[in-house]
Amino acid sequence: METYGLHQYPGKLFVVEGVDGSGKSTQIALLRQWLVSEGYTVFFSEWNSSPLVKKTTRRGKKKQMLTPTTFSLIHATDFADRTEHDIIPPLKAGAIVLADRYIYTAFARDVARNVDRQWVRELYQFAVQPTRAFYFRVPLDISLGRILSNRSELKYYEAGMDLELHSNPRESFGLFQKRIVAEYEKMIAEYNLTVMDATLPIPEQQRMMRQLVAPHLEGIRRFRQLIPGTELEHIAHRADIVHSTSHSQ
Repeated sequence: METYGLHQYPGKLFVVEGVDGSGKSTQIALLRQWLVSEGYTVFFSEWNSSPLVKKTTRRGKKKQMLTPTTFSLIHATDFADRTEHDIIPPLKAGAIVLADRYIYTAFARDVARNVDRQWVRELYQFAVQPTRAFYFRVPLDISLGRILSNRSELKYYEAGMDLELHSNPRESFGLFQKRIVAEYEKMIAEYNLTVMDATLPIPEQQRMMRQLVAPHLEGIRRFRQLIPGTELEHIAHRADIVHSTSHSQ
């Protein structure tokens, strides 16, 4: 299996990263709409959406039986399945793939849960290096305010309660997010992440993203529609099924 940085595919991979409440999902959704309107074939993949481990993950979370290492391995399995079926095939076919969270999420969250930093990185060595990875930087108080204002209750693992940082879920969530932010900041230089100011107006952030993505689109074919029966059409069909399933559960 080829390792990170050695894959050579005609397609392009753009990913967004950041803590919850950074606005990254909004930005990648807007980027997707723009690319499609420009005639490009776009495939989308999001974190923890593979049907392969969904039942196991749900059961483990419900019974609060996931250790940090188990959590890490389950997410790696999820990512491996999506890489094989939803990321590499479109890239090989010359399409564009957008990912809402990528391996850097694992590097941030798993290490924040005290999993060995180097071990986690080696676990994901099979990942395709993104064409460009955007990191949406936002002050912690702003991101926490956005999340907590819309949540009546935080989930056990979401709040980092398994780490016993604080007995209060909201306080624990803040401490856990602080750890995650610290890991993201360390990765900026290590993985050449493109830092985006997530406090700027949404339209301005999107304009900047498009300007940074546009130079990489040179040579990418535009497909106004997928031809039935082609490899890209089959890939798109599977991606749509997985995406709809992930949002229905």
